[in-house]
Amino acid sequence: MAAPLPGRCGFFVKKKKRFCKMIVARGKVFCGEHATMEEGSSRRIVCPLDPKHTVSEDKLDKHLKKCNSREKPKPVYYVENINAGSAGDKTLQQVSLSERSRTELQSLLDKLKTAVTGLQCDVEDSVLSHSVLQEELNNPKNGDSAHKHLKQQSSLLGHLEALGLLRRGRCFVEFGAGRGKLSHWIHEALKTRDQVETRDQQDTSEDLQLLLVERCSTRFKVDGKHQDTGADFERLQVDIQHLDLSKVQLITQKKLPLVAVGKHLCGAATDLALRCLLGKPGPGEETGPPAPKRLRTSEPADSRDLPDPGPGPGPGPGPGPVLGLAVALCCHHRCEWRHYVGQQFFEQRGLGAAEFSAFCRMSSWATCGLRPTNQDGPPQDSTNQRGDDEEHEPTEESDIVGSFLSADERQRVGRLCKRLIDGGRLHFLKSKGFDSKLSGYVSSHVTLENVLLSAVPSSPS
Repeated sequence: MAAPLPGRCGFFVKKKKRFCKMIVARGKVFCGEHATMEEGSSRRIVCPLDPKHTVSEDKLDKHLKKCNSREKPKPVYYVENINAGSAGDKTLQQVSLSERSRTELQSLLDKLKTAVTGLQCDVEDSVLSHSVLQEELNNPKNGDSAHKHLKQQSSLLGHLEALGLLRRGRCFVEFGAGRGKLSHWIHEALKTRDQVETRDQQDTSEDLQLLLVERCSTRFKVDGKHQDTGADFERLQVDIQHLDLSKVQLITQKKLPLVAVGKHLCGAATDLALRCLLGKPGPGEETGPPAPKRLRTSEPADSRDLPDPGPGPGPGPGPGPVLGLAVALCCHHRCEWRHYVGQQFFEQRGLGAAEFSAFCRMSSWATCGLRPTNQDGPPQDSTNQRGDDEEHEPTEESDIVGSFLSADERQRVGRLCKRLIDGGRLHFLKSKGFDSKLSGYVSSHVTLENVLLSAVPSSPS
């Protein structure tokens, strides 16, 4: 390119072998980022809030007031570390599997075998579907990736229907919402039902609320398309770790009961969501000093001195009762002991933070396209087959492990680690008064992360 495009910056970017494409102000040759090339221009310095961009030194004070990286006021529902759990043992050092001796690895395998005794480690297949997605599933314009997501969303809605949760008159909280596709299909399913009930002259006047929780800014969100549909959609950009549901205006206004959903809720996010939804664990489940707890907005100030009413779904952290949840699990290797809700479950089996950390690492063997370490030729497909959009860490290989465990054995051990970690979550839900179970909600050919955690109250609340 011999010259810059009309109206574009005249700075030549050597690395890209082209001129900068930023638009310039009228009468200027260079864009704001390359304005230092202009004669008599002020010196540009690195922004103290974000080193990824620069600012004119004489305009620094003005820039700091409007920089996108400035610290913004926290929303009312942001309560730092409210769902984080105890701080735990900060002196615990993380040890990779490759740094462990064969004796240490064998000891871990023996502890795992003992710990899973009596647990239901085989997950029952329960692949369901919902009619509202049938047209999209049959649409030839959808590629393989879109088709895999649609199958998962269809089964999730099928499970919500089977649990009696897919109804109006409640607030659906989608944790880890991403683009919000799951909430979109929940809304579409209920809209289709409304049309049928209207023909049958049934009452469809009950409210419907959909709350989408996602910590990252997301492009191509679908919830923006539902602004004029009569349903209340709201998106919160906040980490679940810091979310106090009792202070979210959407769910405190009408006091609708809550239903939690998620696809896929990666690693520790599942534990954070359970803490956010159901509050602190039961007696003895926390280790270390308890985190500061919140009060429901309807509680008087002196209620913090009242005794805990005991386990059971109750009204949950928000103004309405928790009717149930359906969460597709994912990435157990990203779990953290501090956030884990099943600490008491582990401790009852003589296990602690060190074993939990090791089992989390070993759980990746279940889903990472394992192959024998002495196999020649190119590796088998080890790409992410979980069917979600998140990045996932690769499996941690160990020559020592490969010397006495075959690929199939490592895969079996990885599945056992997942079931043990999930067993702690089931134990937590039981202590809160819920009947919960694990189900294989889609085929492993769709995604290797195909386990759904669902729960409903043990008795009507």
